[in-house]
Amino acid sequence: MEREVNEIAVGLDIGTTKIVAMVGRYNEYGKMEVLGVGKSKSLGVHRGVVNNITQTIQSIQQAVQEAESVSGMKINDVTVGIAGQHIRSLQHSDYITRPNADAVIDDDDIDKLCNQVHKLVMLPGEEILHVLPQEYKVDGQAEIKEPVGMYGGRLEANFHVVVGQVTSIRNIGRCVKSSGLELSDVTLEPLASANAVLSQEEKEAGVALIDIGGGTTDLAIFKDGIIRHTAVIPFGGNVVTEDIKEGCSIIEKQAELLKIKFGSAWPGENKDNEIVSIPGLRGREPKEITLKNLSKIIHARVVEIVEQVFLEIKNYGHESPKKKLIAGIVLTGGGSQLKHLKQLVEYITGMDTRIGYPNEHLAGNSDSETTSPMYATAVGLVMDSLVYINKQKKATEKEETLVSSQKGKQAEVNTTDHVVEEENPRVDMKPRKNILEKWTEKFKEFLDNAE
Repeated sequence: MEREVNEIAVGLDIGTTKIVAMVGRYNEYGKMEVLGVGKSKSLGVHRGVVNNITQTIQSIQQAVQEAESVSGMKINDVTVGIAGQHIRSLQHSDYITRPNADAVIDDDDIDKLCNQVHKLVMLPGEEILHVLPQEYKVDGQAEIKEPVGMYGGRLEANFHVVVGQVTSIRNIGRCVKSSGLELSDVTLEPLASANAVLSQEEKEAGVALIDIGGGTTDLAIFKDGIIRHTAVIPFGGNVVTEDIKEGCSIIEKQAELLKIKFGSAWPGENKDNEIVSIPGLRGREPKEITLKNLSKIIHARVVEIVEQVFLEIKNYGHESPKKKLIAGIVLTGGGSQLKHLKQLVEYITGMDTRIGYPNEHLAGNSDSETTSPMYATAVGLVMDSLVYINKQKKATEKEETLVSSQKGKQAEVNTTDHVVEEENPRVDMKPRKNILEKWTEKFKEFLDNAE
């Protein structure tokens, strides 16, 4: 059966430990079906930032080829996630005064307001990635979610502005293009992970999503269904492995295996006499490591990561009643699979915690591997891409129907002797592009110019 190409989307998660290419589409029940996943070891990325272009291109090509052979599809364009220690976010409020208060507020006014935020002066080498409006004020009337159609002279809004380093973003774009792929969309990774693992109820109630990757830990906080705070902390599962390697004097491969098989974030769990033996290097004696020591090493580092994240949650102001995160914390990413991590996070933060699996939006027959927290970002990127494709499809359909109806009207006008002036000039039916789509277009132009 030949599948329609336009309804298939590809997410490319360029991580510090692995690169994942995931091909997906919607099934008839509106759930996402994963058609193929390709995974390769990420060699040229450090803490979410590309530091070796050639190696990254090879890793991307390897992951894409694997995804192609599993799904039987040819991959041309991808949606890429952006993360890394250079990402920061800030709150900003801005306003415009409208020349005619008797005309209703339309999309152009909102665009004008958002474009004004894009002109904010950033530090040298930084660029605004996302401008996300949170709530609007019209003539001093606060807490308006959608001001279009209202009357008012002064339109104000609070914005969540995400900022990143130009060079880091350009390098990712370069890697994707050099791998022979087109960049169809760019999304902030914490936002993609949030789409995959959080329910709408959690976003409304208030929730902090912590995505523990290999090189970075991403945080996204939602309240009243709106993103309120994002942060990227430059630590992840890899620093835990490093500590085990140094603390036990073993090689990285063994440290990683130890962490996955026997690691625990809670030292009290292990008895003193539980010992694991590790083969020595070339003719050397095997090493014996007590599990209690292992979990002490892990515990020390994990506490540090969790405390950093908790500091960000405090900065957001979760202690004030209006900003309370009722749904607590959701942990996802490969690092969230560490034993007893949930209990440790609950102990440190005093907030309800659950592990987030990306199966909320996946079809029921999905492979157990794809529903692992490791793939949360990739699933989120595919979902974003599918939404983007469907929007474009609807936009072209609307335009086509509009053009044909205009032609029909034109024919009618030609048959009559006199032309009646239309009372209402035609409203442009193109759906409003969201800020992200506009930014993607600007970003693509920016990449093309940089070539």
